Amino acid sequence: MDKDAMKALQMPILLLVVAVLIFVIGIVMYIVPKAQSISGLSSDYNAKVKELADKERQYDEVKASLMEATNIDLTGAKDMYKPMDSGLDAESIVASQFNDILALLRSNSIKARSVDYNYNPPEDPFVKGAGSKVSACHVTLSLIASYKNFENFLRDLYKHEHFLDIAKVEI
Repeated sequence: MDKDAMKALQMPILLLVVAVLIFVIGIVMYIVPKAQSISGLSSDYNAKVKELADKERQYDEVKASLMEATNIDLTGAKDMYKPMDSGLDAESIVASQFNDILALLRSNSIKARSVDYNYNPPEDPFVKGAGSKVSACHVTLSLIASYKNFENFLRDLYKHEHFLDIAKVEI
């Protein structure tokens, strides 16, 4: 090759080298920010994975403590009273329970001085939780009895087959 041919090829080769150099610089300028953002996303992802693992551990601890707190042995628990007929008012539903309590009073020779009934009181926890499904009645009794008869009455009331909540006893 002679010098004239070399000079003629020098310009296209120089342009080719500059084009390749610009292409390489463009690729580097495009790839470096992408690589940095991928690195940042990767570190954020690892931090979130650690945070998720910590939250799952806390969730499992709370779930285990909740299961432990609600794991109640109900083998000796009393049933709620469920009347055979539905669609009755609160007084009709709990009337048989009143009869049971009155029978216990009579069997223990206790006289009822006064009886006050409060059907489905709004402060009752059962009424608050499921007022449309259950009926509750607060009974306030003023009784005349000896200590022994009263003790026997409370014992019989405790042995009653259905759940009764005795809130307060005053003597």
